[in-house]
Amino acid sequence: MKGARHAHAIAAGSLSGLLFLIAWEVLGRWLEVKPVVLPLPTQILAEIIDAHDWYLDHSLFTLMTTLAGFALSVVLGVLIAAILVSSRLFERYLHPLIVALNNVPKVAIAPLFVIWMGTGTEPKIAIAFLIAVFAIIVDTVHGLRSVPPDVADLAHVLRGSWWQVFTKVNLPCALPSILSGMKIAISLALVGAIVGEFVSSQRGLGYVIMSAQGMFDTVRVFAALFILAALGLLLYAAVVWMEARFTAWRPAKEE
Repeated sequence: MKGARHAHAIAAGSLSGLLFLIAWEVLGRWLEVKPVVLPLPTQILAEIIDAHDWYLDHSLFTLMTTLAGFALSVVLGVLIAAILVSSRLFERYLHPLIVALNNVPKVAIAPLFVIWMGTGTEPKIAIAFLIAVFAIIVDTVHGLRSVPPDVADLAHVLRGSWWQVFTKVNLPCALPSILSGMKIAISLALVGAIVGEFVSSQRGLGYVIMSAQGMFDTVRVFAALFILAALGLLLYAAVVWMEARFTAWRPAKEE
């Protein structure tokens, strides 16, 4: 049942995307829009095919940066959320600080990471982490606070240690919320990686967009955007698969 539902959603999304591209191609040819203004999908596809090795190299760099920032956001986000939930004192003093940091535009502070960490992959990973981690913290806090009181009381009556209660009771109960946060965080991590590449990079799809913009190569800009869209969909689909795989015990009405 779940597989059929997912297959139907994929088919519907693919069909709508294909119809959009066909309409774009037909209208572009009919209106004779210049490629420097808005290239046709066929021109963008030809650009990707002609330089597929070059685009693959930059795509892999962006992908690795995104995954590193995402993984860091999941590990530290869950840890921070556990600390916030376990102590009212920590929540009182740390939560306002986290909210304040989240409200600061990441583009504005991205140059600072370059100053602190150099022009390698580290600042890109740091920015991806910083943009993605808040979604993990919020959803994990919600999940940890949604543990049924009777289950939590039983764990304490059985004299489980804090670590045992957290790993065997709280974390499994919060897993659906954590995975929901991960679906948002993976997209935000990709945005963060691109922001980092915009600021300072010689590799990655963000670098491709910035360099192509300087040469008014609109076809190359759209080629990078198409690859980014496909990459984002694949990463999101991977997290959705993880959610279905690790929360198969949930009733269907909760999905």
